[in-house]
Amino acid sequence: MAEQRNIFLIGPMGAGKSTIGRHLAQMLHLDFLDSDAEIEKKTGADIAWVFDVEGEEGFRTREQSMIDELTQKHGIVLATGGGALIRPENRIHLSARGIVVYLKTSVNKQLARTLKDKRRPLLQTDDPRTVLEALAETRNEFYDEVADYTMETDEQSAKVVASQIIALLDF
Repeated sequence: MAEQRNIFLIGPMGAGKSTIGRHLAQMLHLDFLDSDAEIEKKTGADIAWVFDVEGEEGFRTREQSMIDELTQKHGIVLATGGGALIRPENRIHLSARGIVVYLKTSVNKQLARTLKDKRRPLLQTDDPRTVLEALAETRNEFYDEVADYTMETDEQSAKVVASQIIALLDF
C-alpha cells in the first residue's frame, strides 16, 4: 500500500526538503522528485535564469503547472520550493493528493544552510536575513494551513528526520 501514497514536503528554503526527501524516498522505496529540479529539466535552464528572464510571477506559473503535474503521480516523495504555497491552487493540489509534512526551521538555521548557495534567487542580496524573515512572515501561515504534520529540522540530521516521518506516518 505504501507505494501508492504520496508524501509532500513543504517549508522554507534551507529546511532540508530535498535532502530529507531523498532519504525518505530511499527508505520507503518510493520515487523522489523535487519540483524545482523538474522545472529545470523541463525548461532546460536553472531557476535563477527563469527568475531573471520571466520574473517571479513567470516562475510561479511554471511552478504551479509542475506541482499540478507531479502531485497526480502515485507513490512519490515530493520536495516543493519554499514559495510553492503562495498560490492557492498549489495548496489545494498538495492537500488533496497526499500527506503534507511541513519541515520547520529557524531563520538562523536557514542562513547557515543557504549561506554559500548561489542558486537561490531571492537570497542574492546584501541582507538575506531580512529577506528570510519577510518570507517567513508571509509564508508560515500557508505551511501551517496545509500541513498534516510538522517536523522541526534544526537540531537533527536529515536521516533522523526521515526516520521520524516514517514512524509518524506509520509506513
